Amino acid sequence: MSVYTTLTLKEVQDFASPYGLEVIDLIPIQGGIQNTNYFLVTQDAQQFVLTVFEEMDEYSAGELVPVLEHLGSNGVAVAVPLKHSGNAIHFIKNKPAQIAPRLMGKHPMTANIEQVKAIAITQANIHVALQKFPLERKEYRDHEYWLQVSQEIKPTLNIADKTLLAELLGLYDALTMVYPDRPRGFIHSDLFRDNTLFEGNQLKGILDFYELNKDELLFDIAITLNDFCTAYPELIIDEEKAIAFLNAYETIRPLTSDEKACLELYLAMAAGRFWMMRLQVAQKNIEEGRTGGDISQKNPLEMRNMLIERLKFISV
Repeated sequence: MSVYTTLTLKEVQDFASPYGLEVIDLIPIQGGIQNTNYFLVTQDAQQFVLTVFEEMDEYSAGELVPVLEHLGSNGVAVAVPLKHSGNAIHFIKNKPAQIAPRLMGKHPMTANIEQVKAIAITQANIHVALQKFPLERKEYRDHEYWLQVSQEIKPTLNIADKTLLAELLGLYDALTMVYPDRPRGFIHSDLFRDNTLFEGNQLKGILDFYELNKDELLFDIAITLNDFCTAYPELIIDEEKAIAFLNAYETIRPLTSDEKACLELYLAMAAGRFWMMRLQVAQKNIEEGRTGGDISQKNPLEMRNMLIERLKFISV
């Protein structure tokens, strides 16, 4: 959550006042790549998060509010945005913004077995809770979307990386035709450790639903399994943790046989998608002149190298 929109304390105080909040301090949050976020501290020592949506319009930002309300009512630890005048989304510096309670806890640096089980169960609960949720987003970042992104990025790649990308996409086309029973639904799409908060082994919060997307549930599983079951800078998946993750997930939603057959491919595809995403963000930051210490940009090579590692275990 990089800082693209710089705000003064007075601007935030004016924005927060209709919510009934008396803000005395604001702290910029770094670490993400799309929206501007600040921690807010109020007179009564409560803490909140102000999010300024850099690329979403009022409608797109607001459509996530009932999703969070629904998840909260189903026992998922999420921060439900505050409302005033009947709405959660209002404007600051001509950009849509919201305020939500700050969830407390820490990102696990290296997840242990109990944390891995906890995130898997919660992810499965999210998938089940949103299976029939009545929401249509303006754009879905499914395989067709990422295929288009890869074609836009491809001219900037060297020969080796173009070959790597072609191998990945070829394997995807081959295997997904053979194993078509891969359920779709709403997925978080970005459920990394830095979007979770734990106190010890207890999961206290899931953050950043702005990539909520209708896609194959297996992609969400692969994204989270890759992150929670890998101890960076190592790239090899911890097999014990991966088994614990999948067993815990299946206590809520059993995987289809086709999902199980495609899991290793999707671990590679998940790494490939985030390789493309990080290249896309880096390119956009250059084009828009986004620089400075408040701009967070994750290393694309981390995901490229993970992709290479994951491809070792795939056979057609």
